[in-house]
Amino acid sequence: MILTYIIILITIIVSIGAFNNPELFNRLKFNAYQIKHSNEKWRFLSYGLVHSGWIHLLINMYVFYSFGGVVEQYFSFNFGTIGMLYYVLLYVGGILFSTLFDFGKHKDDIYYNAVGASGAVSAVVFSSILVYPAGSIFLFPIPFPLPSWVFGIAYLIYSAYMGKKGVDNIGHFAHFWGAIFGLVLTIILVPGVIPNFFSSILNLQ
Repeated sequence: MILTYIIILITIIVSIGAFNNPELFNRLKFNAYQIKHSNEKWRFLSYGLVHSGWIHLLINMYVFYSFGGVVEQYFSFNFGTIGMLYYVLLYVGGILFSTLFDFGKHKDDIYYNAVGASGAVSAVVFSSILVYPAGSIFLFPIPFPLPSWVFGIAYLIYSAYMGKKGVDNIGHFAHFWGAIFGLVLTIILVPGVIPNFFSSILNLQ
């Protein structure tokens, strides 16, 4: 899990630094207007290193820690050294891909901002659902574990619905597209992952 630990450590260090440095926070956050009109393309990636507060940071890193190890170990075991490159591509690609929809929608809105690694974390979570469909997730207040694939379907529907409603400050579309990226990249990288997924699901019934 060395890469998972490294990503968590870097994210925590940068996020804490940005908590105490508004100039750094503003420089790194996602702002589609600044990307388009000031050519600040680093914001497509740098926003994933900063968070809105301690709760936001800790939740993202805890979820990433919980699922990242599964995916990292799977890629490492099945692909060797290149598997680590796949894992980095999954995380970094999730950060980038999850913003593209909001970039297209808000590129002329100077007031739209976003921060957090949620898109990348969603990519990792949904990759883990494909490679380890037997997993389960506890969600309060449900008193029993949900199969990870059931959670995945519900999460996609919820994210798409809430993103369309736009009634809060949560980046639901980033969560949705990060998840889609994680699914698609895993399908591309892992031969036979789809039949193996359905075979595992059927065997669990």
